[in-house]
Amino acid sequence: MHRRRVLERAGVAVGASLTLAGCLGDDYDVGMRASAYAPEEVTVEVGDTVVWENTSSRGHTVTAYEGAIPDDAEYFASGGFDTESAAREAWHDEFGGRLETGDRFSTTFEVAGRYEYVCIPHETGGMYATVVVEA
Repeated sequence: MHRRRVLERAGVAVGASLTLAGCLGDDYDVGMRASAYAPEEVTVEVGDTVVWENTSSRGHTVTAYEGAIPDDAEYFASGGFDTESAAREAWHDEFGGRLETGDRFSTTFEVAGRYEYVCIPHETGGMYATVVVEA
């Protein structure tokens, strides 16, 4: 279950939960290792925001697979690209969308379903993951 939602259901205000999470040193939902997202799957509810942080020393991207998100969902990619092809082209041209160590990317999920995404430079190494959004 989503960490913030657990705290909210336990009666802790959202602001307090973020402060508490910050004290614990993990105020993000998905970290990035050398060649993997951690965790590889996260489950949230409609309206939740997921935060990725590059916790490794390598540059990474968060790039949705356009054909592997719900039909009515808004496309997401670090760098703010509107399409997967634009994100890939920007990466190959100038490392567009690159998140350096400590950089963050976040997006809010408004449509229920499965969202599969990838790190473009580490795709061949298997760096891909999923966000499951429940209604």
